[in-house]
Amino acid sequence: MLSTRSKTVRQSLSKRVLAAMPLCAVAGMIVACTPRNEVAAGDRRLLDAAKEPQNWLVNGGGYAGRYWSELDKINLNSVKDLKPAWSFDFDTTRGQESEPLVVDGVMYVTSAWSKVFALDAATGRLIWSYDPKVPGEAGVYACCDVVNRGAAVYDGKVYVGTIDARLIALDAKTGKPVWSVQTADNAKSYTITGAPRVVRGKVIIGNGGAEFSARGFVTAYDAQTGKLVWRFYTVPGQTGKRDGAASDAVLEKLARPTWFGNKYWQYGGGGTAWNAISYDPELNRLYVGTGNGNPWDHVRRSEGRGDNLFLASILALDPDTGRYIWHYQANPGESWDYNSTQPMILTDLAFKGVTRKALLQAHKNGFFYAIDRTTGKLISADALVDGISWASRIDTATGRPVENPGARYLDGPSVVKPAAFGAHTWHPMAFDPAKGLVYLTVNHNAMIFSRQAGYKHEAGGVPNTGVDYLAPHGDRLRLPKLPNPPYELLAWDPRSQKAAWRVPVSDAAGVLGTRGGLIFLGGGVGIGYLRAVRADNGAEVWRYHLPNGVMAVPVSYAVNGEQFVAVSSGARAQLFTPTGYVPHVGRVVAFKLGGKARLPADPPLAGPFNASSVSWPAARIAEGSAIYARYCSRCHLPPAMAGNVIPDLRRSGTLQDPATWKAVVIDGILKNNGMIGWGKYLSAEQAEAIRIFVDSEAQRARASSAKPAPPSAGPLQ
Repeated sequence: MLSTRSKTVRQSLSKRVLAAMPLCAVAGMIVACTPRNEVAAGDRRLLDAAKEPQNWLVNGGGYAGRYWSELDKINLNSVKDLKPAWSFDFDTTRGQESEPLVVDGVMYVTSAWSKVFALDAATGRLIWSYDPKVPGEAGVYACCDVVNRGAAVYDGKVYVGTIDARLIALDAKTGKPVWSVQTADNAKSYTITGAPRVVRGKVIIGNGGAEFSARGFVTAYDAQTGKLVWRFYTVPGQTGKRDGAASDAVLEKLARPTWFGNKYWQYGGGGTAWNAISYDPELNRLYVGTGNGNPWDHVRRSEGRGDNLFLASILALDPDTGRYIWHYQANPGESWDYNSTQPMILTDLAFKGVTRKALLQAHKNGFFYAIDRTTGKLISADALVDGISWASRIDTATGRPVENPGARYLDGPSVVKPAAFGAHTWHPMAFDPAKGLVYLTVNHNAMIFSRQAGYKHEAGGVPNTGVDYLAPHGDRLRLPKLPNPPYELLAWDPRSQKAAWRVPVSDAAGVLGTRGGLIFLGGGVGIGYLRAVRADNGAEVWRYHLPNGVMAVPVSYAVNGEQFVAVSSGARAQLFTPTGYVPHVGRVVAFKLGGKARLPADPPLAGPFNASSVSWPAARIAEGSAIYARYCSRCHLPPAMAGNVIPDLRRSGTLQDPATWKAVVIDGILKNNGMIGWGKYLSAEQAEAIRIFVDSEAQRARASSAKPAPPSAGPLQ
């Protein structure tokens, strides 16, 4: 039964949909016949999203992707009174990265496993929910948990991509499916974790899977019918075989000559467009960020030759046809998982006295790029973090990096900074259009890259990087000393390519800026917080303790004149980050001035380590460690630390029960939870070696009596 408030919200939304019906009813025809220099009525509201600061209609708050709110009732003077207004629990403990959308008092938010919820944005009451019922075993193809970064809302419909690579349109009033298409074959390792974008009557969606065997592409579907309009592949496929796609000509002319050998198309090649997609209404262009190569090892992928277009690139496409316009490749011959899928900001800025139509991107590789949106030419690129080791600089004349000797680990292991998880990745950054500053978190990290001995490409849910980045390599390759914590929040001036200020933070997270002089971001893993800092110097002015960590970006909206700040919480751990807490459900939390809601209690501490007292042979432990690194570490984390959303194997009740361990690891009795059986890849003896390794880690942890750090969060009084 709906509350009175929920009924009112639905009636209001229904009236808006009905008012648009004379055009929407034949929207497919309108999109087809509308001249390119005109705007269909259904798109006008998205184009003018910035004029409705009380709503959050599209990702980033508008097509420019600025993550900036003009609301200012929550400001430097009033933020001390910011308290929880409501919270809504999801039904999964997995990672939460969703950016909520708010349309006329209704919040549309997604959760892990691609579920969708419509909530009363003022009270948090559930209006409807939709579960696409993704098969648990489909999660094995998700590189970094079964997360979802949000939905799209357009003309009375809500659009969501799923972990098993479907794109689904739902009725915004009821949550009932309108249409569904299978965008890619999940069995070929394709997944969708990113939010769809709606542009000129078309839903634009990419996919993930470059760590496995995927060949990247982006597709446009008719928003009303789900019919495929165009598709653009980001890397070439089988030699002599065309796709019948918008990319055919440019792949043959520009891309294929940059690839070598006959393995790349068998491996898939990579280049997946799993996150960054931006629309430029002024130039009517779609910008698509593409992913890393498959395998990462350039030698195994392309004989160590060629730029491998369009990996690690930004593509400019015609949104109506998918026609190629230009590209900019940040990492030719990409070899470090340095994809170009980080969020993009579109703005006009003065560089050296000349106003340029700029595209801004803080790259995983450690450099901040400003690119001319009209030509695709590099304007500037400078280091966001110190000690970048893979390149000395970016040559602004050629747009290419000046790589350092040894960075490609051809002659042996090499210490590379940033690491594969990047100086900056998918976390949104905020842009103040008045000051011209970008606010973002960065990560100081490094790792050892070496070519994987005896590499064999394995189809299915096994990462095929061709790189060993977990094996020890002795004192001669010590990792550089890194800041503790290794994260910073900074205000970056893209005109001078320098930071206006930097402050240390505990985690990487999405950033929201507001006209109230505040920058909002979250942090933490097992437990966490939402905080606000001053936009002018980064000084913290408010913090509120949450029973979940926060990686997702906050958003701001208003209902009946009251401003809210809301965020999805339930962060998965970063690599090598133990939490020590029982996995617990994520939630969305909304704050307002004078809020009176009580949040759920913090999760309990995890139980004791389930370690034996057996002294295992060192060779058997080493065998298990190597197998664990290859097949287990991307979910359960190295070295068997777990990380909040996945069970800590060192504490597992199955650890001292070899038969049950085999039933889980080999036979897949927990496949519906996302833990497939690995019998296709591993023998029972190898599964037992993994158990022995995990038990040795449990013994180590028990001996050290490790405890989680005390909460760094809490209301700032």
